[in-house]
Amino acid sequence: MYIFSGDFAFLEIWYVSSSIPNMLVNILSESKTITFSGCFLQFYFFFSLGTTECFFLSVMAYDRYLAICRPLHYPSIMTAKFCMILFCVCCVSGFLCYPVPIVLISQLPFCGPNIIDQIVCDPGTLLALACVPAPSTELICYTFNSMTIFGLFLSILGSYTLVLRAVLRVPSGTGRTKAFSTCTSHLMVVSLFYGSLMVMFVSPTSRNPAEMQKIVTLVYSAVPLLLNLFIYGLRNKDMKDALKKVLRL
Repeated sequence: MYIFSGDFAFLEIWYVSSSIPNMLVNILSESKTITFSGCFLQFYFFFSLGTTECFFLSVMAYDRYLAICRPLHYPSIMTAKFCMILFCVCCVSGFLCYPVPIVLISQLPFCGPNIIDQIVCDPGTLLALACVPAPSTELICYTFNSMTIFGLFLSILGSYTLVLRAVLRVPSGTGRTKAFSTCTSHLMVVSLFYGSLMVMFVSPTSRNPAEMQKIVTLVYSAVPLLLNLFIYGLRNKDMKDALKKVLRL
């Protein structure tokens, strides 16, 4: 669990670094500009890292399934080496997903006004800036986002369905509580992350008000990192004891 938590924290740092520093610079500076290549680089890294997180959350759900449903086989299956292999597979899969949408969108003509009414360069905003309608490109992006998000979400749902079946068979209430406690942190992160993603990318972007898009983007790009510090950190006994000492002071 700690190996996966460390990997997830590593991903979160890079994920937030791809958008928040540029957003803060734009807030503090009078010239709120970004180059064409810079916009598409941010697009690629922000969404590739976000997709990698989606894959990794699915892997973490599989880890919880093994820990609860196959506890005797867990140490031999989920070795440190296998954990790193899964992490690398998630990274490669995430970064291979977005070259096609980026190439399709970058080929569209942009004749102005080139004002991005969003905190990051995302597909919906860039498609809205195109001089000509591109329904086929929009449909490809919408279908791709929907298949990726729902496919990985269903894999997480499948893992937790098996976990729930196993937990309900545990005769003691203490055992059920302990089993559920191992899944609480991950479920909270999944609910927050996937909830905002589905609102933003599964529903057609043209139907979402601009201000709502900004709020939702901020939720799935920055808020999870802040909350994950508490969600995962407060599960550690040493962290709880240190926090109690600080609060007493």
